Amino acid sequence: MAGFRNGRGRDNRPPQQQPQQAPNGYHAAPPPYPQQQWPPQGQGPAPYGQQGQQQQPYGEPEYFGDPYGRPQHPHAAAANNPGHTQMFSVDDPYGDAGAHHAAAPVPTGPRLPWKALLSGIVLRPADTFLRMRDHAVWGPALVVTFLYGLLAIFGFDKAREEAINATLSTAIPYVLMTALGFVVGGLILGVVTHTLARQLGGDGAWQPTVGLSMLIMSITDAPRLVFALFLGGENGLVQVIGWLTWLAAGALFTLMVSRSHDLPWPKALGASAIQLVALLSLIKLGTL
Repeated sequence: MAGFRNGRGRDNRPPQQQPQQAPNGYHAAPPPYPQQQWPPQGQGPAPYGQQGQQQQPYGEPEYFGDPYGRPQHPHAAAANNPGHTQMFSVDDPYGDAGAHHAAAPVPTGPRLPWKALLSGIVLRPADTFLRMRDHAVWGPALVVTFLYGLLAIFGFDKAREEAINATLSTAIPYVLMTALGFVVGGLILGVVTHTLARQLGGDGAWQPTVGLSMLIMSITDAPRLVFALFLGGENGLVQVIGWLTWLAAGALFTLMVSRSHDLPWPKALGASAIQLVALLSLIKLGTL
């Protein structure tokens, strides 16, 4: 009973002050809400009778700080004070995706004229593809591919005999349709190459990629076609030249996609794989 008379026992909290009665017509403000202080790390909750002694001396809650007492960064205390703003950052689990493209080379100089473009593909392919990566080359691509298609029919022995033995009124539409087919086929294969390059992470435009791929297809097969016009497509020398020019086309396709889409050469070669296989099946293997 002495413990109860002295204020000790199960409840050792200090007596709460009774709110003062406000004048008539006014409502008294509620007493400040007591805030419980968290125990240090590694200790359990304070006894119920000591909670009153661990209350904050001020009547406002503590919004900042680590309740478990973990060490903070030296700047964390200043950043969490009122009037300061703390900067947050989000870590990217995939790394900096734009770091590779940020260091990509950019084309320099204006568009190359058609003569410099055609000679540059053969003599200076790396600089030419880099300079033309953002320039469309529809004019030279369509004209060169169409002219190549006009002569390509004569590089196949059977097709050449049919065209020579046919009448003029029949041979002309036949040759024109073949040339138009090469143009459409070059466009489709160029679009496929561009789509694969974008799927593999490339960032190039589709017009330069398609136009340059058409030029590469036509220019690289020109040596084989010249010998095939006189020796025939079944000639052994023509077939060897055809395989060598096909390998050259693969190297130029890979270099063009690498420069136009800022891709490493394995991915650039993978993007050009379908077009290379199609050219091998339609042109090179068609002469065997």
